[in-house]
Amino acid sequence: MLPDSSFALKPAPLQQLHAELLIAADIELLVRREDLIDAELGGNKWHKLKHNLHAARQQGCHTLLTFGGAYSNHIYATAAAGKRFGFDTIGIIRGEAHAKLNPTLSFARDCGMQLHYLDRDTYREKNSAAVIQQLHELFGDFYLIPEGGNNALAVQGCCEMVRAIDQPFDFICCACGTGATLAGISLGLKPEQQAIGFAVLKGGEFLHHEILRMRALSTEKSRSLWGVETDYHFGGYAKINSELIGFMDFFKNEFSIELDAVYTAKMFYGLFALIKQGRFKPGSRIIALHSGGLQGNAGFKDH
Repeated sequence: MLPDSSFALKPAPLQQLHAELLIAADIELLVRREDLIDAELGGNKWHKLKHNLHAARQQGCHTLLTFGGAYSNHIYATAAAGKRFGFDTIGIIRGEAHAKLNPTLSFARDCGMQLHYLDRDTYREKNSAAVIQQLHELFGDFYLIPEGGNNALAVQGCCEMVRAIDQPFDFICCACGTGATLAGISLGLKPEQQAIGFAVLKGGEFLHHEILRMRALSTEKSRSLWGVETDYHFGGYAKINSELIGFMDFFKNEFSIELDAVYTAKMFYGLFALIKQGRFKPGSRIIALHSGGLQGNAGFKDH
């Protein structure tokens, strides 16, 4: 643990859902409430950040630099972690600056994160040596955390997260942005278990390659099955419509669980659709990962 004696995670409970759909399909569905482990660092983001923070400290780095969009949970969590553990933080944001920041970027700035914007063409080249060199020329030395915490240390943290589940299950589901969470949890499974990711951005087919790449970076090995569902993105990253908002309202009223519009709402919508389609054999036990991100809902209040 990083040197902060006041820091302690709350346990992530498993909450079972009860609904006519589940009874009819003979499916047991439990929600892993990672959103409850910490007010600011809850969700999968802590698991993706923790080993990176240790590595930065061990290397003597005082500044964290990372990438994300305007609604990025990763930007939010990195800014919070920097403030809590004494790192300076720099967020490289995709797109143009706006005079009024949305709640996610406003929080990051209030945590002390320096926001720097890249046009979308340059952002697509963010991992190139030329762009990284330009960032070093602008900001000096820093510990680089990829977009979404998308590296081998993040995969390690997500692998540990799923191995901490002490109850049996057949499937585990998560939302997919960069794919690091799915790569990690798939490596933490037993051979008879399966992981399913739900892409939250349009054109999510690329995630198959990314997950294979990240799995190969890990020293962990697993023969478990995994896959990515790409039909439940609702038009693209951070795209929403009245149908998705209606599903979020239903879910909150039915189960007293709030979902975020960018990630978990699309994952649960897709999961319920698969259950309706009969994709899971009767008697299956499914765990769905609630990966937090609820602070982002404030940015959609006018949608």
